[in-house]
Amino acid sequence: MLSRRKFLNRASAGLASMAVLHQAAAQAAAGRTYTNPVFAGQFPDPFVLKHRGRYYAFGTTGRGRTADGRIFTLLTSANLVDWQPAGGALTPPAGAEGADFWAPEVVYHQGTFYMYYSMGGGAIAATVGHRLHVATSQTPQGPYRQVAVLDVPGSQFTIDAHPYLDADGKWYLFYARDFTDSDDGYRPGTGLVVDRLLDMTRLAGRSRTVMRARHDWTVFEKNRTMPLYGNRTFAEWHTLEGPFVRRHGGKYYCFYSGANFLTPRYGVDYCVASTIMGPYSDAGAEKGPRVLHAVPGHVRGPGHHSHVLGPDGKTEYLVYHAWDPGMKERQLCIDKLAWTAQGPRCLGPTYTPQPQP
Repeated sequence: MLSRRKFLNRASAGLASMAVLHQAAAQAAAGRTYTNPVFAGQFPDPFVLKHRGRYYAFGTTGRGRTADGRIFTLLTSANLVDWQPAGGALTPPAGAEGADFWAPEVVYHQGTFYMYYSMGGGAIAATVGHRLHVATSQTPQGPYRQVAVLDVPGSQFTIDAHPYLDADGKWYLFYARDFTDSDDGYRPGTGLVVDRLLDMTRLAGRSRTVMRARHDWTVFEKNRTMPLYGNRTFAEWHTLEGPFVRRHGGKYYCFYSGANFLTPRYGVDYCVASTIMGPYSDAGAEKGPRVLHAVPGHVRGPGHHSHVLGPDGKTEYLVYHAWDPGMKERQLCIDKLAWTAQGPRCLGPTYTPQPQP
């Protein structure tokens, strides 16, 4: 029989061995890395939904279709780094032949998954550029089926819908739309708007402007002729797009991408407000995007992002696209978001090995 002393010595040795094993496991985990892109394939305008511990990424397909004949590329992952293709997400709606489908976002509400996106071109190209639509599914991976159109009166080009659930339990929809005037010192181009959702498929119709272009770095194209507006030529056309909202420190931060996605100027900035409907201020954005921007020689066109929590449920990541070296594909990338004294900043874009989430 073991004496009490021998038993305790062996137990202590066992605990010490377990501690060594745990330390070794922690060190091994800490040694794992990822390098952007985390998915080396075409994946513009990425949105990532975290549902029951699993990640679902949805990407723009434009006029294309996935191998299963659907719209919007779908990937799944357990850790934000290792992604597996899962076909397409949206069943093509009737009468949408030749149409472009852009920028899907998905939310879960009362047992149903709602997908928001824009559709334009095809048979409706002569009368409207893009309109917002909603599709639903009972599972995060779909297939989703279109159920509603979200009309925005007076807008011929409306894209990049972002649904947001506020702390008061009400839903709001942020989106991007065109403005052709130069009132109040703003510049013609695509700007950001917010409206309340009466339910998941109906807008209140009381939209407010969140932010419009007023800085040189957001120019999309000079001397741009727009067939959608009677072939009118604009000396400068600006772009703010891809809104994504976070509440932090009692304030609302509306992140967005600005400029031409093909240029080194493209990146992510933000405006901030004390209430969900504004007014919003972009003070500090005069010189260029502060949150995420290009790295000459390494990263071009990072942007049109979403935010998601890592596997630890605490660390916040930006999920965004950036061009491959040949500028043939916009690929899926991730990097940490930090809330600094100067405001939110992405700890990237990175192009070297980083600690795995």
